[in-house]
Amino acid sequence: MKINIYYGGRGIVGDPTISVINRIQAVLEDINVKVQRFNLFEEKRNITSLPTTLNDADGIILACTVEWHGIGGYMHEFLDACWLYGNKEKIAGIYMCPVVMSTTYGEREGKLDLVQAWELLGGRQCSGISGYVKDSVSFELNQSYTSFIEKKAENIYRTISQKVAELPASNQVVNQMVSAAPPISLTPQETEQLSKYASDENYLATQKEDIREIASHFKTLLTNNGVSDEELIVREFKSHFIPQEGFSGVFKISVQEFKNALIIDIKNDRVDVRYGNVEDPLVVCKITKENLESIISGHMTFQRAFMTGQILQVRGHQNLVMLDTAFRF
Repeated sequence: MKINIYYGGRGIVGDPTISVINRIQAVLEDINVKVQRFNLFEEKRNITSLPTTLNDADGIILACTVEWHGIGGYMHEFLDACWLYGNKEKIAGIYMCPVVMSTTYGEREGKLDLVQAWELLGGRQCSGISGYVKDSVSFELNQSYTSFIEKKAENIYRTISQKVAELPASNQVVNQMVSAAPPISLTPQETEQLSKYASDENYLATQKEDIREIASHFKTLLTNNGVSDEELIVREFKSHFIPQEGFSGVFKISVQEFKNALIIDIKNDRVDVRYGNVEDPLVVCKITKENLESIISGHMTFQRAFMTGQILQVRGHQNLVMLDTAFRF
């Protein structure tokens, strides 16, 4: 027989739930039960992969401490993962014993929460343990409490080994009719990979930023009849160019929202406008897309934008006036 213990507390010194599950584990191991323990606060980056550990278990113990309100985030996250990624056929044959201790109030509500969650998952129930502990030291030294916990551990063994039958619960029937979770077919390796991505804040932030950029890009295409902002700006510069006899120069404008710099290459009566990089430009400046659009729409000049600080990091600003001369917006 194998029993898994999932501890959802924070692992702090004096947590009464730890002393309870330590005692239960010792009793079970004395009667040759294989016990595997998972501290969810240590497994927080892999919680979404933990439902795979249920597959070879005959029974489990869900243990947590009510410190101020409810069973805590780690246990909620584990139960969410069981709902999304757990093998419901395996869970249907697993007995669950809830262990909820409280240092404030709400241990019975927490125990009921675990029972209801496991019933919704389709699993079976063992009689659990709940209690309020004011002083963890006195609690551990109390022999009557220790005896009670040991008898509970023996009852857990009997219930699981004898596969004690239980009457059907109404919420299980309702769950089967209206709350069936869509199946997600993932191997343990795929689930573990998923857990790494789901817990990697940098990866999630990058993905969200990519989604925002893609959404903004397609929104722009729809607004501009399929033409991107970058292409529109190139077209505006080309269409408003005024030939400059006797002048040649390259301007590099870095637009904060664009990945590549805008390169404007003027050679007398010809102009080349593109995105990329260039060595030793005549002018280098940085500007926001909003301010550049304000210039293109004729509401502002390059020189005025420089004087008011809306053009940043300018090199060769004495030649910036040529942009206002060469382009009449």
